[in-house]
Amino acid sequence: MPAKKKATVTVTQVKSPIGRKSDQRATLIGLGLNKLHRTRELEDTPSVRGMIEKVKHLLRVEDAA
Repeated sequence: MPAKKKATVTVTQVKSPIGRKSDQRATLIGLGLNKLHRTRELEDTPSVRGMIEKVKHLLRVEDAA
């Protein structure tokens, strides 16, 4: 039986966390982003969506098919 493909979301850091609050910097690290133009493919869960919402001004978000 083939495994079900989980929904994912692709996020890329496009702005620097310099001068931002420490919790926003920690959120980026929690998403696996710590340098500009790094891209991660993450599971599309409510907790990940909440983290993305918190730092959406620093990210580019693309929904994977």
